[in-house]
Amino acid sequence: MERGLVKERRNWQKIVEKQGFIFHSVEGKYWDESACYAFRKPEMEAIEQATQTLFDMCMEAVEAVLHQRRLREFAIPDLYHERIRESWDADEPTLYGRFDLGYHDGQIKLLEFNADTPTSLLEASVVQWHWLQDFENTLDQFNAIHELLLEQFAYFKQRGIFDLYFACATDNDEDYMTVAYLMDCAQQAGLQIQYIDISDIGWADEKMQFVDLYNEPIRTCFKLYPWEFMLNEDFGRHTLSTDTCWVEPFWKMLLSNKAILKILWELYPEHPLLLACHDKPGRMRSYVQKPLLSREGANVTIVEHGRLLQATQGEYGYEGYIYQDYFELPEFMGNRPVIGSWIVGDTPAGIGIRETTGLIHDNLARFVPHYFY
Repeated sequence: MERGLVKERRNWQKIVEKQGFIFHSVEGKYWDESACYAFRKPEMEAIEQATQTLFDMCMEAVEAVLHQRRLREFAIPDLYHERIRESWDADEPTLYGRFDLGYHDGQIKLLEFNADTPTSLLEASVVQWHWLQDFENTLDQFNAIHELLLEQFAYFKQRGIFDLYFACATDNDEDYMTVAYLMDCAQQAGLQIQYIDISDIGWADEKMQFVDLYNEPIRTCFKLYPWEFMLNEDFGRHTLSTDTCWVEPFWKMLLSNKAILKILWELYPEHPLLLACHDKPGRMRSYVQKPLLSREGANVTIVEHGRLLQATQGEYGYEGYIYQDYFELPEFMGNRPVIGSWIVGDTPAGIGIRETTGLIHDNLARFVPHYFY
């Protein structure tokens, strides 16, 4: 794995905006094509295999949590436990997720799994692919995200899902453009699609259904909106009273919760893809303290050899923490990359890389394209 400096395309801003990528420079440069990461083919194959292995392990972990009735360790209200079990038993369909991986000196380590509302999808699937065609189209890229999304939406049709609502907060540019891209994929796969702002979803008591602005029932809905937000809102309890199918499904709550990292370590101790993880630091001298439900690097603390290295503020932590062994990321010209490895359905789909000059990746981390040879 190497990082190199390359020449930016002329008028690259207009190029990526035509691809739907309008948030390329929010709060500074987010898309950064003045550099790229290069991998050898065996490295890329190792990351792909690791992604498959981790996903299979995660499926086993969900089964173990439900079998052992350990949902309280995830700070999920008791009210929803049975519905999560029903969702898992019914094999309610999932669309996608993103593993955040550390990669250093040939070691691949799971940092966390963004399994409910992962973003950086458009740039990973579309924008960096078109960059590669302009940069050097004889090179390759681990990127089958678009094709696999089409296949997964086609699978939805096989499961009897023909009409699909999409919802997010419209005023969030990143979320909205991610949803717009997914809507286009679903439409290409032959689904009937409709968009609704998450705040416009209503509840009809007489129908016992979530409804749109025209009082039409919402039977299946992809939501780029976290489960923990939904369940804490007034209408959250109504999710138990209706047959609305949500994507991501209820059971994905377990995988988007960092308590799953502790469960994985219990099930697969000393596994080479995992970092030691516990619900208390104990004798750990170097660790990362993470809230169970933190996003964008909020409320994270890094301690090395008993010394505080870095900490971020935020609104999380009330739900509890996990303590994960500290894995030092590689440094290239002062930049530290995290590999976001996508899974679509149950298949490894491609990677996107975000880097930062700090130790904690937050919403200002830059997206840098990649290729392999």
